[in-house]
Amino acid sequence: MTGTAPTATLAGWRRAPFSAEGLTYDCFEKGEGPGVVLLPELPGITPEVLGLAEHLVGEGFTVVMPSLFGTPGKPVSVARTAAVFARICVSAEFRAFATNAHRPVADYLRALARDLAARTPAAGVGVIGLCFTGGFALAAAVDDSVLAPVMSQPSAPIALTAARRADAGVCEDELQRVVDRTRNNGLCVMGLRFSGDWMAPQERFDTLRSRLGDAFKVIRLSSAPGNDDGFGRLAHAVLTLEVRETPADHPALKARTDVTAFLHERLRG
Repeated sequence: MTGTAPTATLAGWRRAPFSAEGLTYDCFEKGEGPGVVLLPELPGITPEVLGLAEHLVGEGFTVVMPSLFGTPGKPVSVARTAAVFARICVSAEFRAFATNAHRPVADYLRALARDLAARTPAAGVGVIGLCFTGGFALAAAVDDSVLAPVMSQPSAPIALTAARRADAGVCEDELQRVVDRTRNNGLCVMGLRFSGDWMAPQERFDTLRSRLGDAFKVIRLSSAPGNDDGFGRLAHAVLTLEVRETPADHPALKARTDVTAFLHERLRG
């Protein structure tokens, strides 16, 4: 794989704390139009996450990013990722290893989504979760304000056992509420992963497919040895680190385009 992923800085982003459900995080906001909550990936709001955020702003969305962990704007490094991972592993807000778990941060994110929906023009908002926060987009979709949940490489709970690999990343009550919304309100959930990504295991997607049926729309990119697109065996970050803006048919770029179209359809349609 040649070239680099799109990046950006925090220049022009408005920063303010948002408090709900006993939690407070700084949130960064930019743009106009329908709302999208963009959740960070490990180790935080990196330049690559900001590159995705700027793309969404350019597409006509109001983007809000809660800084759930890490230092906003800092680049990815092994040391920084390890330090953040160590913290979230013991955090009660995230419950990184628990199965069938209600995660307190989900309540916060639902409140944040409601707040954004109330002051943006669409009937609801999109939520994009990345990596460790991928499943939080599904948890946010319990709330009626979330119309377009996107789970990119959902990696919680950490997939160290068979039970954790198959876990949907939410508790049963939350999952059933999402199922009900797909059946009664036309909710659709998008999921993305690389074929060889152990952190976002196929078993998790199998569980979601079995519960959500055709309402679970999957984008799967090949990271098999010798794949035609040159992705490495450790390819993980579908919408950030692996995106290349040339050539025009680059598969991760196409995945980003498909996600953007999903947001337009669900929030503007």
